[in-house]
Amino acid sequence: MRPDTSRAKVRRPGGWGLLTLLCLAQFMLVVDITVVQVALPSIGTDLALGRAALTWVVTAYTLCFGGLMVLGGRLADTLGARRTLLAGLGLFTAASLLCALAGSGAVLIAGRALQGVGAALLSPAALAVITTVYHGERRGRALGVWAAVGGTGAAFGVLLGGLLTAGPGWAWVFVVNVPIGVLVLAAVATAVRPTTGQTTTGPARAGAAAPGRVDVPGAVLVTAATALLIYGLVTAGDAGWGAAPTLLPLTGAALLYALFVAVERVVRTPLMRAATLARRPVISGIFVMLTATGLMLALFFLSSLYLQHVRGFGALETGLLFLPVAVAITAGAQAGGRLIPRVGGRPVAVAAFVLTAAGAALMTGISPGASPYATLLPGFALAAFGIGPAFVAATTTTMANVPPGENGVASGVLNTFHELGGSIGVAVASAVAAPSLAGGPADGPAGTGGLVAGLTVCAVTAGAAALVSLGLVPPGRPAAVGHGHGHGH
Repeated sequence: MRPDTSRAKVRRPGGWGLLTLLCLAQFMLVVDITVVQVALPSIGTDLALGRAALTWVVTAYTLCFGGLMVLGGRLADTLGARRTLLAGLGLFTAASLLCALAGSGAVLIAGRALQGVGAALLSPAALAVITTVYHGERRGRALGVWAAVGGTGAAFGVLLGGLLTAGPGWAWVFVVNVPIGVLVLAAVATAVRPTTGQTTTGPARAGAAAPGRVDVPGAVLVTAATALLIYGLVTAGDAGWGAAPTLLPLTGAALLYALFVAVERVVRTPLMRAATLARRPVISGIFVMLTATGLMLALFFLSSLYLQHVRGFGALETGLLFLPVAVAITAGAQAGGRLIPRVGGRPVAVAAFVLTAAGAALMTGISPGASPYATLLPGFALAAFGIGPAFVAATTTTMANVPPGENGVASGVLNTFHELGGSIGVAVASAVAAPSLAGGPADGPAGTGGLVAGLTVCAVTAGAAALVSLGLVPPGRPAAVGHGHGHGH
């Protein structure tokens, strides 16, 4: 059976109905990154999960999403965008149902991992369909809508998480994906159909076999290495940084990363080309993206647990409090998109991390008796406003400074580290904040000690990132490129 190609046809070529379907599917993926943040305390209570398990509820999704995303893009090229898109959407929907029905932490975490695998197939395949179906000015408009979905999804995710958790219960955070996924799956299967025959341009015409090869070992190695890294970081919160249960997985992660680099040097079609990764714009983009995403999800993680674990806030009130924060991220990204063409990516990246460091430092004023509206919220909004431009700087400075033939690989690498950064950030924050999360709800000043330490680490990390960006991010004003980042959120 001959695979369909990534060139998909629709009944109305370039029609906006297809874009609506694809953006709705992407919207679900973005929402599921932040929607569980508000639900974590309720999930922990109902399933009797401790700090480490709750950390994996967040990171299992982003780990598999990021670690397998480039592989998903390769499969879309090899098996066809339509086939990969439908497989990813079907798996994501089924995994969402598994999460909703989970009666134990193990089942929930497994479901979250499967959601991540489905998302890693769906997202690059959907983007491939968009870039194939839409052309010229319509393509630019379509990609702009695609990028805007992320900011809306981040804001909607925290609010939806609060509404559903406070209403029918946390399981509905995942239940809502099922009918939407089924409807979109049926509609996409009808609207997008494979072409008859292969394309005759580019490598296919030259008889190149490279597009048909998939670097599965590379994808498995980088995902396994990051999983060990996260496991070691989470374990450090209980066992200590010098204990064997911490050092052994961290050492294993280092060895697997080294093996991944060695494999990528010898395989014919590497997951990540060494030549591309060695370019300064790509290195700087990876650094800024990894750090910004890690800070964003770490701050959400710490704040959610502080509000509900220490202050006793309900899920709805927590979600409403987070809404201005999510809006601040989007506003910051818009401001960064306007400033970078005028002043360049370097000053924007430096200023972004300075703002994030200042905001996180303000957040360290939290205590069991202080009002979150006077301490947590102002600092979090300031930090979020800084994180937005960092995302834009990571993408624009990278994509404007790599050769045209490497745009796809560079974009895939940034997307990968966008998700992996979130996993690592939450793991580090969880480990540092462990003293505040080990027992029941805190009722004294000591109950916020670990949380304050976690916020302090975020502030110091952001300050250090500002200094590194000053020397690492390429100078000058980049050529015009899209303002999206990662998935646009």
